[in-house]
Amino acid sequence: MTQNLAYYMIFIELFNLQKNNIMKKILSIPAILLVGLVSCNSGSNETTPGTDSTTMHTDSTVTTADTSHSTMNMTAVDELPAIPAGSKVFFKNLKNGQNVSSPVKVEMGATKISVDSANKIRPASGHFHLLIDAGDSTETGVVVPKDSTHLHFGNAQKETTVTLTPGKHRLALQFADGIHRSYGNKLASAITVNVKK
Repeated sequence: MTQNLAYYMIFIELFNLQKNNIMKKILSIPAILLVGLVSCNSGSNETTPGTDSTTMHTDSTVTTADTSHSTMNMTAVDELPAIPAGSKVFFKNLKNGQNVSSPVKVEMGATKISVDSANKIRPASGHFHLLIDAGDSTETGVVVPKDSTHLHFGNAQKETTVTLTPGKHRLALQFADGIHRSYGNKLASAITVNVKK
């Protein structure tokens, strides 16, 4: 009987909480967190103009770049596509040792290989990554990291603008397949620029 009374008291207390909307508020917290987690990593490749990029900030850079690593099926991954003979990537508007002013416009070029959007592995294609003071290339087959010094252009972008602090900076273009796996130094190009004060 005492146990039944305890259950009855708990039921009445829960009923009163719900009646006062406190229960609804308490239960809404996990729901809000779940929605937030799902929306932050929806895996959707649909974009609204002006929303397919993120501004990144570090001590040395501010840039706009695609940062989506949408859902990747890593259980059955194809081999890294072959690199067509004579393919290369290059900086179209910058030369090694060039003096520049910040913000720096970076134009990216590729020959004998298609620049395509990420998320699907296609033969003889890929997309750009810009490494800022992060080495000259990423090891072949390794997914290019996604952080403030490894900028992703998974929407087939061929230019960007980066804000760099005064001094020397090493910039490297790294081409990768549709799921961000690096083609290594065979499809990379690195230069040093000197940002004027």
